[in-house]
Amino acid sequence: MKLLSKAKELVFGKPLNALNPKIREHIALIAIIAWIGLGADGLSSSAYGPEQAFLALGNHTQMGIYLAFATAITVFLISLSYNQVIELFPNGGGGYKVATHLLGPKAGVVSGSALIVDYILTIAVSTASGVDALFSLLPDAFSLYKVEVEIAVIILLIMLNLRGMKESVKVLIPLFLGFLFTHLAIIIIGLSYHHHGLGDVMPNAGHAVKTMSASIGLFATMALLLRAYSLGGGTYTGLEAVSNNVNMLAEPRIKTGKLTMLYMAISLSFTASGIILLYLLWHATPVTNQTLNAVVFNKIIQTVGLNHFWLPIILFFEAALLFVGANTGFLGCPAVMANMAQDKWLPRQFRELSNRLVTQNGVLISGIAAILILLWAHGKVSTLVVLYSINVFLTFSMSLLGLTVYWFKSRKTKPQWLRRLIMSSVGLIVCASILVITLAEKFTEGGWLTALITACVISTCFFIRNHYRDVGLKLKEADTIFASHFRYVDLKQQQFLAPSDKNAKTAVFFVTKHYGAGIHTILWVRRLFPDVFKNFVFLTSGEIDSETFSTEAIFQQHYRKDLNGIVERYRYFCTEHNLPSEGLFSYGVNETTELIKLAEYVGQDYPDCVFFASKLVFVDESWWSRLLHNNTVTLLQRELHLQGKQMVILPMKI
Repeated sequence: MKLLSKAKELVFGKPLNALNPKIREHIALIAIIAWIGLGADGLSSSAYGPEQAFLALGNHTQMGIYLAFATAITVFLISLSYNQVIELFPNGGGGYKVATHLLGPKAGVVSGSALIVDYILTIAVSTASGVDALFSLLPDAFSLYKVEVEIAVIILLIMLNLRGMKESVKVLIPLFLGFLFTHLAIIIIGLSYHHHGLGDVMPNAGHAVKTMSASIGLFATMALLLRAYSLGGGTYTGLEAVSNNVNMLAEPRIKTGKLTMLYMAISLSFTASGIILLYLLWHATPVTNQTLNAVVFNKIIQTVGLNHFWLPIILFFEAALLFVGANTGFLGCPAVMANMAQDKWLPRQFRELSNRLVTQNGVLISGIAAILILLWAHGKVSTLVVLYSINVFLTFSMSLLGLTVYWFKSRKTKPQWLRRLIMSSVGLIVCASILVITLAEKFTEGGWLTALITACVISTCFFIRNHYRDVGLKLKEADTIFASHFRYVDLKQQQFLAPSDKNAKTAVFFVTKHYGAGIHTILWVRRLFPDVFKNFVFLTSGEIDSETFSTEAIFQQHYRKDLNGIVERYRYFCTEHNLPSEGLFSYGVNETTELIKLAEYVGQDYPDCVFFASKLVFVDESWWSRLLHNNTVTLLQRELHLQGKQMVILPMKI
């Protein structure tokens, strides 16, 4: 076991102490690092988004200049709109929180489900596109191994992210900077070489529009442009990542978030629109097993007379940035899952942190799902981008609809409501239009699948929420039934009856905030073992999950008071019944570990003790109910039995 622990520590790093307030400062992201960790997804989309838009023009590439302008403007429009999300929701959550709070829980689960699918597809499409860029340098025969390489990359990213958020970003910083410098250089060189042709770009585009309008009509011409613009919607993916993960940013969060969004908007608008201009000026045409970027970059390098080694270098960094972009999915998806688990739309396990303060369940699910989608699509970027764009713009549209509704309702209380309402409304129209056109255009080419997957995720979320709601109602009924055992008084003024003989027979109870279950267990023990136990000890633990850690609630006094209040109420019950008692509590990232520590301490202090806990037993138990409820009690019993301690589990039928 020690060897296994050493190996785990070597791969994933040493455990971090969540109770140390310095730890959060250490792992929080400053704007530059956040730009790399969260903005890479947006910037990496310049490797496939502009290509999809340009190719959709067909033989009418002269109109590409309109796409370049529209792309740059749209990037800033969406970025400015999401600045409002950062202001309104400084604890993160992005599209899910926006839709939930501004449109209602049902809209929230739709947006959250779309975000989950979006982030999983971020991993898949960025990885596939990155591998495509690398394989553009290799003979066609190597293309048979693309999917295997993509899976290997995802497994590597899973391991990196299990080490921790900042750890994964640090490893990828040189790759991000390499992409930035090489692509800025090739874009500037490519545009400079054809600077004499820049003056003819707009007249040529205007002439092309007139010619097409005379041939097929103005409406058909505008429809072609709008279709190309919409199919290039993958360019804007990733812009929501900052607002979804504001809780990961360094203080002051809002300022850091807005600065990060500015970096993202400037870098993406220049890179994406610049690449479209390169396609236009250098007359880029598709080549089998090569990306359009590889084709145009190769043309520039050969024509300008640069060393031929520059193409592999540029494409390597392009692939590398796409892998960094895939990493954004591993940062964003677990965060959305944790927020939805907090609201009981997903199993509570998605809120839990590992000893590296990572929501590891979300990381693993994201990676496994991305691998399955890659296998289904055979690694084809064109198929994955369609699935990707639809969910992205569904989330964009719902977020902007929420903002539009919010600013309209706030018109009498917010002085700047009109400007922000206009910005949100324009963004909503743009994003909703792209969503509708993309879904209609690509429905039979994979669009139906993303709609089906998202619908399945939404249905699953409602099923989970209904289950938790039903269980919660039954536990509340139990609390109400046993409430008569408590007189609600100021517990601070009570003089609790403390144990006088710690060597006497002692009953130790693992308890929670559900007093019905706790009192049920105490009464059963007294009925089964009348007058056997002279002391009663109550143990509880607080779990530091993604929400409490990100909001720093664990460092506030009320968190400790809440836990103390739980054990004090049980002690009050014992005092009322003339039973000596003691209460202990602890908190950490693993509830079971904390309770085991308390049990070991109590076992030393009360040598003649027996542990008790209640376990929910469902009348219609299924694999679903076992999945949705953790096995803390069973794990405790196993660990205590291995230590030679006695523990009894008493069932509570639900």
